[in-house]
Amino acid sequence: MPTVTQTVRLTSLVQGYGRRQVINGLDLSIVSGGVVGLLGPNGAGKTTLLRTLSTIVPPRSGTVELFGRKIGTERDARWARRMIGYLPQDFGYYPAFSVRDFVRYCAWLREVPEKAADRATEQALSAVGLEDRARTRMKALSGGMLRRAGIAAAIVGSPSLVILDEPTVGLDPAQRLDFRELIRSLAHDGAAVLLSTHLVEDVSAACDTVLVLKDGNVVHRGTPEELSSAASPEAPGDSPLERGYMTVLGGRSGAAGATC
Repeated sequence: MPTVTQTVRLTSLVQGYGRRQVINGLDLSIVSGGVVGLLGPNGAGKTTLLRTLSTIVPPRSGTVELFGRKIGTERDARWARRMIGYLPQDFGYYPAFSVRDFVRYCAWLREVPEKAADRATEQALSAVGLEDRARTRMKALSGGMLRRAGIAAAIVGSPSLVILDEPTVGLDPAQRLDFRELIRSLAHDGAAVLLSTHLVEDVSAACDTVLVLKDGNVVHRGTPEELSSAASPEAPGDSPLERGYMTVLGGRSGAAGATC
C-alpha cells in the first residue's frame, strides 16, 4: 500500500474576485490515496477553490501548503504544478493538434521527463479509452471524447494531486463507470484526487469523503454514507445522498474546516 502523506493543507483561506469574497477563512487537509468529492450549489466557491489549489490564482489571505511546502511565490507555484493534474470545466486546446499531441504537450507543460513522456502519453490515452483516436484532431472530437482527452491530459505523468472540475459532463453511462474505476486506480497508486461535480452518483460510487460547500464554507464533511444518513425525511431528492445533500445545504451541519 502507498504511504499516506498530507498532500494539501489550507489554513484560513480567503479568496475572491474584485470586491466579491468567495471563500471565507476555509481550513482543509487532504491526504494521499484518498478521493474527495466536492459538492455545492452554483456560486458556492467550488471552482474558485480548485483554481486556488491548482495555483492558478494566489490566495487573498491564508496559507496554501502543497506536498509539504508553503506556496508563497510564483517559483513555489511552478514547483508544485509539476505534481498537479488539473482539468478545468472548460479547458483550452489547439484545434489542429491530434489527441496524442495534446496530451503529450500537457506532459511537457508539467515537465514530465522527456524519456518518460511518450510512454506516459500512451498510458494516459489508454486509461481513458482513446488509443484508437490518438491521431484524430481535437476539433473533430465529440463532446464526450473531448472530455476524455481532458482527463487524459490531467493524469498524464501520474501527478500526485489530481483536480477535476465536472469531469463526467458529456460522458455516457458506460464511460462514467470506466471513469469511476480510473479514479479508484489513481487513489490506489497514491494520488490524492479532488473531484467537483453536480452528479451525486459519481460521488457515491468513487469518493471516500464528501465535502459540501455553501457560501465559501465547508458545511458538511464525511463519507457518502454519513451524508446520506443526515437526510431529513421531508428533504427533496431521488436518493438518500441527494436528500442528505439538500438537508445540509438548508442549515449548518458540520464544521467550517475539514480533514480528509
